Amino acid sequence: IDDEHYTTELARFNLEFNTDPLLFGGDCLQRMEKQLVDLLAKGRKAAHELGADVIMTGILQTLDISDLSLENITPKPRYLALNEAMRRLRGSAYEFYIKGADELIIRHENVMVEACNTSFQAHFQVGPEEFATLYNLTQAVAGPVLAAACNSPLLFGRRLWRETRIALFQQSVDHRAAGLHLREQPSRVSFGRRWVDDSVLEIFREDITRFKVLLSADIDEDSLAMLRRNEVPNLKALRLHNGTIYRWTRPCYGICEGRPHLRIENRILPSGPSLVDEVANAAFWFGLLSGLSRVYPDIRKVMEFDTANENFVAAARLGLRAQFAWPGHQHIPADELILEELLPVARDGLKLKGIDPADVDRYLGIVEERVRTKKTGAQWQLDSFAALRGRGNRGERLGAITGAIIENQKTGLPVHQWPLASLEHAGGWEKHFGQIEQFMTTDIITTHADEAVELVANLMQWKKIRHVPVEDNEHRLIGIVSASSLVRLLAERTTELGKGPIAVREVMSTEIVSVTPETSTLDAIALMRKHGVGCLPVLKDGRLVGIVSEHDFLLIAGQLLEKELRS
Repeated sequence: IDDEHYTTELARFNLEFNTDPLLFGGDCLQRMEKQLVDLLAKGRKAAHELGADVIMTGILQTLDISDLSLENITPKPRYLALNEAMRRLRGSAYEFYIKGADELIIRHENVMVEACNTSFQAHFQVGPEEFATLYNLTQAVAGPVLAAACNSPLLFGRRLWRETRIALFQQSVDHRAAGLHLREQPSRVSFGRRWVDDSVLEIFREDITRFKVLLSADIDEDSLAMLRRNEVPNLKALRLHNGTIYRWTRPCYGICEGRPHLRIENRILPSGPSLVDEVANAAFWFGLLSGLSRVYPDIRKVMEFDTANENFVAAARLGLRAQFAWPGHQHIPADELILEELLPVARDGLKLKGIDPADVDRYLGIVEERVRTKKTGAQWQLDSFAALRGRGNRGERLGAITGAIIENQKTGLPVHQWPLASLEHAGGWEKHFGQIEQFMTTDIITTHADEAVELVANLMQWKKIRHVPVEDNEHRLIGIVSASSLVRLLAERTTELGKGPIAVREVMSTEIVSVTPETSTLDAIALMRKHGVGCLPVLKDGRLVGIVSEHDFLLIAGQLLEKELRS
């Protein structure tokens, strides 16, 4: 794409594009939407020429852990240097733990998990004298704004937070390692620690004090000398450092047409579900900054900072199901607060700034209907996931959600008007059986070498399985017990009455044929035929992460046969 509005991001599969600055007033919202539509169309056209497509989503549903290798990092010095610097600071693998309806516990060796997250980042230019007031208001409304906009409930097929990006991003660039004592170590991704009292300098000084420099560059300007000459400094070192501190509400210094300015960058909003939803989310935020600054000239007097932080985390976890603390309310449901108090204030705020009344009605009307029906992007994904339960395999279900999102985005409709995903949106079952990772069983029944064989026999009967992997205490695979080996053992022992219990180690096979998650399905089938085995354990770094059996491949064969019969 030969367009300066487009740029790279951390991963090869990420795209970033930026709109031009607009004056806040009149038809600025519809002009923002029009430019977003034009830029997205340009990206889609280029992608289609390569047999690909573009999707706007907080977390891509079909991403697998194998996609997050350094082979997929964008090969630019900045990203490679960032990964190396974070690795040195941390000194060990990243560990992720997120719990929602399901649970995610994984380790990863590099910074690429950050690339799972994509966002819609709105910027609001402010004067130095009003920065503290508006920045604090942005923090105060972060919870309600996020609750109405959640769009990232799925990661690696797990149902986690309504906006999983929040937890995932913090853990994906967390340089801190567990210590021996309760030392306070702030994260580079944070909501902050307190309200701003007077100036943006409080944030810049805090970040310079607490966080080590990750990236360096040749600085060819003397900022103080430039000021003495009445010139505007670029503050390159500050801006470079600020770009490696990921506050959810981040202050930005910039220069436009020779004039320096401050911006508040709202980083909490996810990408998608549709362009009009994104602009509606931005309109809600802009309206609240304008309207609430008149209702609460100093939010610090009516709300504790910790309350704003707790609201934000509650919104990320639960979306519109969250309960908030708000001035005048000890507890109030998210949807009630938004519909009855915040949307009217946002409408007034936009109208006071001269936004076209029709645009105010259109964009805030979208937020209102989304909240009233409780159909956020996150809820649409979860409802689609539930409707697909029992149909296809995990990869097909996730692929169907991805395909349906792309199709619905092309209609231009907001998410509360979208029909749910169906399996037909997956684009054909064969796309979801290419690698073992796409259909392996991850809910694995295992045993230990010292367990009694009788227990394993019962496990096989109860769970209707024919193979039970044997692990050591570090979850390393050391053997496999098969139904056939138990049958042989039973035949040998029928005449040996009075024998004591038999341990698993006496019957397990230690000649293990295994694959990795990235192994192709065809290679896996060839391995099974070559070695005459009925299952293949899936290992990552020596540890058991999944299993595939003859039954799984029979399902694939059935799909192939059905396709042949139809043709």
